[in-house]
Amino acid sequence: MDEISDEMAVELEAAAFRRLVEHFDNHKDVQNIDLMNLAGFCRNCLSKWYRAAAEDRGFEISYEEAREIVYGMPYSEWKDLYQNEASQDQKKEFVKASARTEAEEKSRNSAG
Repeated sequence: MDEISDEMAVELEAAAFRRLVEHFDNHKDVQNIDLMNLAGFCRNCLSKWYRAAAEDRGFEISYEEAREIVYGMPYSEWKDLYQNEASQDQKKEFVKASARTEAEEKSRNSAG
């Protein structure tokens, strides 16, 4: 395999990001709480990461602007159209999943 240049790596990463956002857009039925419970991140997390990446590069973007990029529309509109009330089971699992994610973050931060 040829070595990937930094420029090509950025292009590939950007393409993967766009594909992830497209995948989320095609699966609006998948609720953020389900994503959090299964994967430890959701559309809102991706929006925060996008905003942080912009700020790291000196570009100011609001959280709501980042959300609109990830959701493909204003979050308030997406929420009204697609977000369902979380069940008690989803909420309980979210508490457990959040604790796991927090422990992983602490471990990752202390190791580096």
